[in-house]
Amino acid sequence: MHRVSWLLACVFALWFALVPATHAQVPGDEAEEGVLVLGRISDDPKAHYEQLKPLLDYLVPRMADVGIRRGRILMAHDLQQMASYLRRGSVDVISETAGNSSVLEGRGVAHAFVIAEREGDVRYHSLFFVRNDSPIQTLQDLRGHTVAFQSPNSTSAYYLPAAQLLGMGAALEPLLSPMDKPVPGRIGYLFARTELNVATWVHKGLVDAGVLSNQDWVDPRRVPPAFVRDMRIIGRSEDVPRAVMLARAGLDPRVEARLRELLLAAADDPAAADALRKFMGTSRFVAIEPRDRAALSRLGQGVQRVRREVE
Repeated sequence: MHRVSWLLACVFALWFALVPATHAQVPGDEAEEGVLVLGRISDDPKAHYEQLKPLLDYLVPRMADVGIRRGRILMAHDLQQMASYLRRGSVDVISETAGNSSVLEGRGVAHAFVIAEREGDVRYHSLFFVRNDSPIQTLQDLRGHTVAFQSPNSTSAYYLPAAQLLGMGAALEPLLSPMDKPVPGRIGYLFARTELNVATWVHKGLVDAGVLSNQDWVDPRRVPPAFVRDMRIIGRSEDVPRAVMLARAGLDPRVEARLRELLLAAADDPAAADALRKFMGTSRFVAIEPRDRAALSRLGQGVQRVRREVE
């Protein structure tokens, strides 16, 4: 009997040891009183930790009046894991793209409360472009042709433009290589992986059209000036927030209000300059406007449609 009990104890101990920490329901998963947890979806935790830590160090000492005593950073592998963290109260605040923000808001696990200005823009949009000698004049003309998106995680170079094409009644067809052609009447698409590749594929005639953000279009590292001279824009999307700060559902309203106050005033505080610069090149935070909430709502519906009809 003692031998059986010992064996059972060993089995349970081994099972608990093998359960992934990100899924195990342990006390530390719940919101910890007095701790502000800043989260990030990351494929490079070390680099991203160094981006987040200065901002956390700036915020925490200024939040004692709402009960915050210390800060912590928690990384997630993907959007699904981050949604789980937010739902359980393991993460309080995150910075995300408009696309991911719209998904998290749609799931009811977080809500946008300020916008981050980066690369000089509070909002941005997608640009569709072709070679100057292309017969394509409008987005409607893309049927039967090929489009290069950047990556399946990009807001401005995938979700936003793909949703726009679906919204005008087009059907999208994934292709395996630039040599493939779509079924007549459909728009074939591929992922070029980088902004420079998108521009290069269009410039070299490997695909008929490409999509990038307006910021990337004027960045010579991503679209060389020689390429720009040989290409023209045929359409654009609506504006969406460049980057969004979200608070988890259920966060203490006093904590959220203090966070909003500190972030909106940070650009005027010399003590915040280094933290802002390291926080993914943020120049300032601005209040979210009704038009931004409306744009995020439409984008969220578009992302759902892309996932349902395209992916």
